[in-house]
Amino acid sequence: MTETRCKDQVILDLWHPLGALSEVPAGVVVDTVLLEERLSLGSDGTGKVSVWRSRRDLPADAPVDIAALEGTLPVKLAYGYVWTSLGNPPADIFPIPEYAEADRRKLNAATFGVNVSAPRAIENFLDMGHFPYVHTDILGAEPHTEVKEYDVEISVDRDEILATRCRFFQPMASTASDGGADVDYIYRVPHPYCSVLYKSSPLDETRLDVIAVFLQPVDQEHVRAHMMLCVLDEDNEDKVIKRFQQTIFGQDKPILENQFPKRLPLDPRAETPIRADKSAIAYRRWLSQKGVTYGVIPAAT
Repeated sequence: MTETRCKDQVILDLWHPLGALSEVPAGVVVDTVLLEERLSLGSDGTGKVSVWRSRRDLPADAPVDIAALEGTLPVKLAYGYVWTSLGNPPADIFPIPEYAEADRRKLNAATFGVNVSAPRAIENFLDMGHFPYVHTDILGAEPHTEVKEYDVEISVDRDEILATRCRFFQPMASTASDGGADVDYIYRVPHPYCSVLYKSSPLDETRLDVIAVFLQPVDQEHVRAHMMLCVLDEDNEDKVIKRFQQTIFGQDKPILENQFPKRLPLDPRAETPIRADKSAIAYRRWLSQKGVTYGVIPAAT
């Protein structure tokens, strides 16, 4: 078995995203990094995608017969992305059933490189308190700054964190919005480095838009953040929907990169939480229970 730089078996055994399937043209080798390992991926044009450890002795433009590759890593195609694992992954990736609904717009909004650990990025994604200050006049605005009481649970059966009854006033919740509104949120964390957000749809009060962040840990303090959209929007072009989400993440990026320390402390005494941080507290506890060490500062024993 090939030696890996990451020694955290919990993380090695996960499925990790490498990039949007639409950005892997047939016959072209795409190079990337996962958990400090140089990987390559390519499609043979028939729907088969392969992922393998990069050959350091090959020139960058050397031809590769993707169909004949041996010693490839496991591959899953899910939610528009290519996923792989450096360990022994489960049979399936966590479910997002809304992705199968035919009338939804399904897009990779963007992939951002961010100089922060994956757990820090997830914790930021869970934080509603920053909306009025970082996403002013879009996802929040003064004086609507209060994070109302909400519920958080660590589900043993589903092995995920679920935050429900989240509600926040937003001047412009999405490209389909026509004005400010109180927006209902549900947060899921079904994977240590992935989070799925459900929010009220301006077009159908019985359904929810889905926005997910799938983080690819390059190393312990750098990630590639893949933003997946699965939304109801009948009017706007793809580029408009993508640009809205890119604006939001572009506002988050400098905040994330100024976090210190870049790795997430799991000791509950390391940083002072407030009532609005219930999701973050549950997330840190969940990572500790799983024994995650990569991208975090483990609690002292």
